[in-house]
Amino acid sequence: MGTIFNLIILGFIVWFLYQRFVPVKGIKNINAAELKAVLNNKGNKQWIDVRTPNEYKDNHIKGFINIPLNELGKRTQELSKDSEVIVICQSGIRSSKASKALKKLGFNEVTKVKGGMISWRE
Repeated sequence: MGTIFNLIILGFIVWFLYQRFVPVKGIKNINAAELKAVLNNKGNKQWIDVRTPNEYKDNHIKGFINIPLNELGKRTQELSKDSEVIVICQSGIRSSKASKALKKLGFNEVTKVKGGMISWRE
């Protein structure tokens, strides 16, 4: 009985780690240099900064709107599922979480900025 319980626990841990660290299919990654090129050709894109309002107020990229990560689920109606969503945060961790959430909510094109605002230099 103990062996079965241990296998169940091990399976849960593996599943949890898989869900946490394996990238979601369909999320594109770009770096800061690629972001600069994309900003010059805005097209039909939505620009989301998922940092806190204070972080956003201190420094943000023109064109990005602030939808903090903890509000994203409640504010997805502000976004179109048919247009590409480009997501940035401070370091890339919150944008990864936001990108996964958007993809699971049915957004077709999601792109996250690797390195976030730390890697951005205007």
